[in-house]
Amino acid sequence: MRSLAERLGVTPNALYSHVASKTALIDGLLDSALAPVQTPASETSDPVGGLHLLMASTYDVLLSEPDLVPLYLARRGARGPVARHLGDVVLGLLAAGEVRGDRAQEALRVLIVYTIGFAAFAAQPPLDPGDPPLPGAAELRGNFESGLRWLLAGIIAS
Repeated sequence: MRSLAERLGVTPNALYSHVASKTALIDGLLDSALAPVQTPASETSDPVGGLHLLMASTYDVLLSEPDLVPLYLARRGARGPVARHLGDVVLGLLAAGEVRGDRAQEALRVLIVYTIGFAAFAAQPPLDPGDPPLPGAAELRGNFESGLRWLLAGIIAS
């Protein structure tokens, strides 16, 4: 917080008048970064397509801010109002696909972990420069899309 306050040209106490802690600041940052995630129209008749759109958009948003991906991993997602809204949209789409209750909560968790994990894989360079390079962005995006289709088919079918 001291370093951030210094970069902003304010005292650390000035930051604490806006956020309670470093964790709260990070949570707010992570939540606001999710604002561009696209959601399907509320009247969609295709819950699987809606889920695919939302999770693919989340993946794109995560990759647009790759420095934040390790923070999403460390915090196990985001917790603010944007994240809660996106979670509610996912749960609504799951309910439209006849997935409710504990199964819906589990499916939400699996979709979040899959998306953040895949984004972390795509955003992280190899530790050892001698390691083989990762597939290109287009191939990784295709892998993400295929896996998401398989995952959604399994969630809806079970």
